Amino acid sequence: SAPVTASGFGLALVSVLWAYDGWGDVSFAGGEVKDPQRTLPKAIIGGTLAVIVAYLLVNTGYVYVLSLPAVANSPLVAADTMTTIVGPAGAVFVSMLVALSTFGALNADFLGSPRVFFAMADDGLFFKAIAKVHPRFQTPHVAILLTAGMSILLVFSRSFESLTETFVIAIWPFYGLCVAGVFRLRRLRPDMTRPYRVFGYPAVPALFLLAVGGFLLSMMLPLMAMFQ
Repeated sequence: SAPVTASGFGLALVSVLWAYDGWGDVSFAGGEVKDPQRTLPKAIIGGTLAVIVAYLLVNTGYVYVLSLPAVANSPLVAADTMTTIVGPAGAVFVSMLVALSTFGALNADFLGSPRVFFAMADDGLFFKAIAKVHPRFQTPHVAILLTAGMSILLVFSRSFESLTETFVIAIWPFYGLCVAGVFRLRRLRPDMTRPYRVFGYPAVPALFLLAVGGFLLSMMLPLMAMFQ
């Protein structure tokens, strides 16, 4: 029954954007993808659409089975939903699925995220040793170990909820900077070869930047109110 506010909307988006995050991770491994001009757009667009459908269907099912107030107050909404439908065995089953999904997400993250450190080191922007490639498996094993070590430290530093909130707030300014880079490159390097064309340029990237700015501003409003 509380009124919808800009700051409340921004806080709600933290969890939503966490569910959808990963749409850009595919591009991290672009240097190792066959026919990237065709494969990457299909993977990003197709994967994002699949997540949208799954996210909406699953949340519709939660609300249908438990009701909206029960979903809002449930710490383990998937387990509570399955318990309501099939009993205690349902909670065990869905917990196993969550564990499998978690390992799948970790596998995908470790295919993509270490490539950022690897590329930075390969371009001379990070420690040179991070750019080493395993002689047998041809993988950036040093970058993978660095990512794993940092991840372990973060897991022990705070709760899962706090980590997700921090991650979403921290990563979106950089998504915005990446898209803003399109405008800069168009201006500084107009003759550069571009295998990818931004659909609807300049309106689409400008709209994306406005959305990012609005989201970050709504997140900052509660912090600003604290210091008034």
